[in-house]
Amino acid sequence: MNRDYLTIRDVVGPLVYVERITDVKYGELVDLQFPDGRVSRGQVLDISEEVAVVQSFESTQGIDTNQTKVRFIGHGLELGVSGDMLGRVFDGLGKPKDGGPRILPKKRLDVNGSPINPGERVYPDDFIETGISAIDGMNPLVRGQKLPIFSGAGLPHAKLSAQIARQGRVLSGEGEFAVVFGAFGITFEEADFFIKEFRRTAAIKRSVLFINLADDPPVERLATPRVALTAAEYLAFELGMHVLVIMTDMTYYCEALREVSSARREVPGRRGYPGYLYTDLASIYERAGRIKGRPGSITQLPVLTMTDDDKTHPIPDLTGYITEGQIILSRDLHRRDIYPPIDVMPSLSRLKEKGIGAEKTREDHSGLSNQLFSAYARGKEARELAVILGEQALSETDQIYLRFATDYEERFVNQGEDERRTIGETLDLGWSLLAELPREELKRVKPEHIDKFLGNRVA
Repeated sequence: MNRDYLTIRDVVGPLVYVERITDVKYGELVDLQFPDGRVSRGQVLDISEEVAVVQSFESTQGIDTNQTKVRFIGHGLELGVSGDMLGRVFDGLGKPKDGGPRILPKKRLDVNGSPINPGERVYPDDFIETGISAIDGMNPLVRGQKLPIFSGAGLPHAKLSAQIARQGRVLSGEGEFAVVFGAFGITFEEADFFIKEFRRTAAIKRSVLFINLADDPPVERLATPRVALTAAEYLAFELGMHVLVIMTDMTYYCEALREVSSARREVPGRRGYPGYLYTDLASIYERAGRIKGRPGSITQLPVLTMTDDDKTHPIPDLTGYITEGQIILSRDLHRRDIYPPIDVMPSLSRLKEKGIGAEKTREDHSGLSNQLFSAYARGKEARELAVILGEQALSETDQIYLRFATDYEERFVNQGEDERRTIGETLDLGWSLLAELPREELKRVKPEHIDKFLGNRVA
């Protein structure tokens, strides 16, 4: 039952304080009916005994505290879902943005979702091929995992996330693969890039895009990741699809959270972010995984830009605690025109060993990955020594590793924006690099694998 009030007490930024209310629920949707007939949608953010704090999804300019009517709808923010969402572009609240018709929903779901029973979760253990060697070969993505990309201003995280969305697939072949792409706080130019990239390669047919622009209200930005994840949960757990959720940029989401928190006059925490930032991020990241008895899955790949490339900033710091690793982009590799500029040394996939092996990728994957990592680390040490002492002062072995590090970056990490490498091609490329090293240096791969994949090519 709708309840109408003309009891607005105060307006602070996007927040509207309504007093003398009864039977109002937290998260309930609200219609703000302006004197000129305009209607704005909002949501209950906080409740005391007689005052409700409503956050408006649109500008509050023009509100007359005496004549603006507040109507409480009786339910929270919901998303109408259907399989027809695939191939469509929506705004941050789920309204069509591509000029197409509204979706005829099969059901309407609360965007806050329902927590997954920990006892019903299935451990992630299926490999997802992204087609990018620096990820698939070194820090693979596993179905049901949450693996963020830590980037910085000016780095090509937009190109990388679009490439993963185009190329991603589950090797097991069971069930359809879909992508839910949520972008929040981005510019019109970036939004146009993503939409064109999806349409250029026909990846749009298996994707759902939710776009929140930089000039959209920050309150809408808080809802967009939850709207995107609600669509993903329907596709995964109702339609049985393997869904990869890419969310960019989580930094803009957190800044919107800080702005709303400041408007509510809450006590700030680290760098002005609210003290519940960890809990809020966890409510988003933990909506990933697999459920017993259901064929679908949700895998998350959130993207965030680190302020001043600082990994100790609250956003990447807390994200690292909640997720299962991170892919870190390197400004040094980017300056040297290496794409994607993935720095494999600090990058990590904690579920790596669960998603690779004989029945998932190939029997040599684990040992090869460890050997490549070890050799590259030693090559980077040799590069630092060469800067201090000069290359001529290096031992013959150090010079071999120095050349290996350069070849590794230029041949293994570097690849084209439209180049899709299968996991077999990635592993074979890794072996071709190891052929540059003496056989006695290959201590992390099994001798039978050396004989099988290198033969007489290694000294």
